[in-house]
Amino acid sequence: MSDWDSQSKDLAAITLFAEDLKGTKQFYLDVFNLPVHYEDDNSVVFRFGSTLINLLHITSAPELISPAVVAASDGGARFVFTIEVDDVDAVCEELTRRGVTLLNGPVDRWWGIRTASFTDPCGNIWEIAK
Repeated sequence: MSDWDSQSKDLAAITLFAEDLKGTKQFYLDVFNLPVHYEDDNSVVFRFGSTLINLLHITSAPELISPAVVAASDGGARFVFTIEVDDVDAVCEELTRRGVTLLNGPVDRWWGIRTASFTDPCGNIWEIAK
């Protein structure tokens, strides 16, 4: 097998586990204003550019990841999803109008970008950045 770069094409999908699938779906509809790409009894999928975000009901997670275990949503942050935007402040104003409480920001980071972060109902952290 050749090196990873020659094999990888794009980040196709990210699966997030949701205790409250209906509530998390509504959050994504309200906050990101994206249409549902696919939906069944156990999952709701949204398309962010070329990447699919699959919200999977937590009861279906073991089938996907066994023998690994599903961590509790209150176990602490383990990653951040970053969305590049043109104007962090304007997006923060829109997020606030949509009922989102920011974790932090907007703030100018020492490495040269402006960011703000918020969580979805499952505790996943989303960052907007310019």
